[in-house]
Amino acid sequence: MRLTLQFRQAWLIAGMLASTLVTAQDQPPKPAEAPTPIPTASPAPSADTTPAPAAKREVPPAASATIPAPRPGVWIKQHEAFLDRAKKGPVDLLFLGDSITAGWRNAPAVWSRYYAPRQAANFGIGGDRTQHILWRLENGEVDGIHPKVVVLMIGTNNTGSNTEAEVAEGVKAIVERLRSKLPDTKILLLGIFPRGSNRDKTIPSITPDPKIARINARLAALDDQKMVKYLDIGVAFLDEAGRVSRAAMPDFLHLTPIAYQTWADAIEPTLWDMMESK
Repeated sequence: MRLTLQFRQAWLIAGMLASTLVTAQDQPPKPAEAPTPIPTASPAPSADTTPAPAAKREVPPAASATIPAPRPGVWIKQHEAFLDRAKKGPVDLLFLGDSITAGWRNAPAVWSRYYAPRQAANFGIGGDRTQHILWRLENGEVDGIHPKVVVLMIGTNNTGSNTEAEVAEGVKAIVERLRSKLPDTKILLLGIFPRGSNRDKTIPSITPDPKIARINARLAALDDQKMVKYLDIGVAFLDEAGRVSRAAMPDFLHLTPIAYQTWADAIEPTLWDMMESK
């Protein structure tokens, strides 16, 4: 009797398990659910974030052309020499620029005739870019002097690392800084002189780099008809075929002593008017 009861209980339990198993097998499988995505906050930008390719090309050069920056080596000594010159006496005419402006030292006779009588000073440093002149202006080179005119020509050294718009912005920043520091001084802004598309000294002449003309077209907009006068004399350095000649620029960039006479003759009528007019 007891065995029969135990057998019946075991049978009922087995039947219930089998029923449960069959029921589970007969049901259609439940579709798999996609895992719920875990929301994440956008990472905050950091100094290590890699910029997009366009930003990587455009932003740093633009900053380099308009943000004052010094140069190492003897450059600082040249800057200090200009500070001393400014302290020594009046400066009625100031030439400001790079190696092409510094090259007036190679034409002493022309300088003595045209500019020495005008209490002129030459603050040109070879290799300078717009950012370097901005630094020099920020660090005292025109403090304490009151020139009637500043002759400014800068930007050719930026063309290898900056876009045309960036070069023009660098020159614009210099003009604005001069106007701020020397509000009564007129600025004769010269277009960047023509240069060869390369500096191969084995050929007699070369086509001018077209980028210079495009930059100069931007610089022309800085002429305000009052305190800033833009003047492009570049054609005076080209030969009859409109090419950069080694006769005027031996390396298709820097001027011969004779070419400095050409420079003086080209700007004299405008410079005379700017210095002598009330």
